[in-house]
Amino acid sequence: MNFEGKVALVTGGNSGIGRATARIFAREGAKLVIAARNAERSQQVVDDIQANGGTAIFVPTDVSVPSQVERVVAAAVEQFGRLDCAVNNAAGYMGAFSATADFSEAEFDETISVDLKGVWMGMKHEIAQMLRQTSTGGAIVNVSSVNGLGGARMGALYSAAKAGVLALTKSAAQEYGRQGIRVNALVAGAFDTPMLNHSLERITRGDAEARERTEGLYKSMIALGRFGWPEEAAEAIVWLCSDAAAYVTGHSMIVDGGLTAPFR
Repeated sequence: MNFEGKVALVTGGNSGIGRATARIFAREGAKLVIAARNAERSQQVVDDIQANGGTAIFVPTDVSVPSQVERVVAAAVEQFGRLDCAVNNAAGYMGAFSATADFSEAEFDETISVDLKGVWMGMKHEIAQMLRQTSTGGAIVNVSSVNGLGGARMGALYSAAKAGVLALTKSAAQEYGRQGIRVNALVAGAFDTPMLNHSLERITRGDAEARERTEGLYKSMIALGRFGWPEEAAEAIVWLCSDAAAYVTGHSMIVDGGLTAPFR
C-alpha cells in the first residue's frame, strides 16, 4: 500500500481506530490531516507521526458543526493541495445505555448529529473536493458498526445512526463510481478502544468482577475469542483506500473476529 504523495483526512483521528488509521497511513507515506476535538491528544498523534518521519497537521473539528467540517477539508487542500483519501470515523458515546422509549429528544438529536450527519457532512465536502481537483477521484471509508447491521438492545440510537452510515455509503458509491470516487464502509466489531472501555465501565459500574464476567461473555461470542486491536481495523481501512482495492466500492467490510458470523 503505497500512499506516497497522497493526502488523507481522518476524523476522530486522535483515539482508537482513528489514531491507528492515521499512523498506518503515515507509515505508508501519506500526508495526514487529523480532525478531532481534543487538541492535546491530537497533537500527540501529530508529534508521533512527525517523529517517525511523516507529515501531519491537526485541525480542531467537531463533526456536528457543518462549518468546521467544511473548514477541515479546505485546510487539507490549503496545506497539501488536494485530498485523496478520507476516513469518516468520529463518533460519540451517546445513543446507548437506555431502552428505545427512554431516550430524550436531545439524545436523539445529538447522536444523529455526530454519528450520522457528521459522516454525511464529511462526505459532502470530501466528494466535492475530489470532483473538482486536478486528477479527480479518491477513496472514502465510513466507519460503521456491527450494531448497525441489526440493532442492539439498549443501543437503538447508536445502531440507527450506524445503519444510516451504511446506506449513505452504498448510495454514494453508486453515484460517484464513474467519476473515480470509491466509497466503502468498515463495519467494526469489538475493538480495544477507549469507546469500548467506556461502555464496559458504564455497564459494570466500575465493578472489577462484573467487568471480568462481562468481558468473558462478550469474548465467548467472538470466533477468535478476543477483542480486536485498533490496528487490525485500521489496516483494513487503509487497504480499502489503497490501489489494491481499486475494484472495491459500495462494500461493507465486516471486521469483527467472527462475532456476527452465525447471523450472516
